[in-house]
Amino acid sequence: MLTPMAKPSISHAGKPELVALGRAIRELRTEKGYSQESFADDVGIDRSYIGGIERGEHNLALVNLIKISKALKMSASDLLRRSKI
Repeated sequence: MLTPMAKPSISHAGKPELVALGRAIRELRTEKGYSQESFADDVGIDRSYIGGIERGEHNLALVNLIKISKALKMSASDLLRRSKI
């Protein structure tokens, strides 16, 4: 079941922490050979929402952070460390 797509967060979009996390997710996703669409399918999140996360537009929920980190085969804390936030 896919998580419904959310609108970008007007109050949080573009914050350095979200941009850094999104960049780390994109780098790890591409290193592992995932397209955005195949990654979204594995994670169970809409592809356009993944794109928004990677652009730093979404202040993602902990549940989604955990889903993403599991798909990347790492802990959420390792993913946060990778983003240097």
